[in-house]
Amino acid sequence: MRFLTLRSAAAQAAAALCLLVTAAAPAFAAPVKNIVVVHGAFADAAGWRPVYNILTKDGYHVTLVQQPLTSFNDDVTATKRVLDSLDGPCVLVGHSYAGAIISEAGNDDHVKSLVYIAAHAIDAGETIGDNGKKYPVGPLSIVGTPDHFVYLKPTDYPSQFAPDLPRAQADFEAHAQIPLAASEFSAQVSDPAWKTKPSWYMVAKADKIISPDLERMYAERAHATTVEINGASHAVFESHPREVAALIEQAAQRSGQ
Repeated sequence: MRFLTLRSAAAQAAAALCLLVTAAAPAFAAPVKNIVVVHGAFADAAGWRPVYNILTKDGYHVTLVQQPLTSFNDDVTATKRVLDSLDGPCVLVGHSYAGAIISEAGNDDHVKSLVYIAAHAIDAGETIGDNGKKYPVGPLSIVGTPDHFVYLKPTDYPSQFAPDLPRAQADFEAHAQIPLAASEFSAQVSDPAWKTKPSWYMVAKADKIISPDLERMYAERAHATTVEINGASHAVFESHPREVAALIEQAAQRSGQ
């Protein structure tokens, strides 16, 4: 009988210890499953299909924003409209000019982290145009319209925007691009979300649209987790979809609720 009593006491002590360890252990949050992608200038969301396919296959819910590119405020509003439709937290991704959009819209409570893909992570008081002058690239074939919209000359698009894509694919992208309001280049962010939310950044080392050194400055300033892709053009989301998807998934895994 005394043996049984001792064994019972030992079992009770073990159970109590187990409860104590469980209570003390940190609660690991589930990864974020919503991904919202905002495309950049001289493009549309269709080019993100390869990244979309990888992410959805891996179990993520991906929404692509087709912002109108009529003004910075219109584009931020279109992005917030998508964020408002979500039923949980998300990772917000922006390419190129859309880096400015996600820096503004990223203050939304749904957004847990930001991913910049060769994108402008501007600060308050800065503009894309001014930063581009500080970190110049080669001449770009930007064409203006009478109503103050701009686009990249289709014949020069493959060599400037997407030299690492097959020519036929780059030609298609050149004729699928959406003209954007010239005023977008002077847009300003009031309160950059990268100052308070974790960020990830991909530098396209062969980018001819945004200087890779400017991309590095953005990434360092935001204290972003950064990767650099050799030989990648501005169209890195199309030429290196696996690497882009992997970076987004890393952000999702580390940005739990």
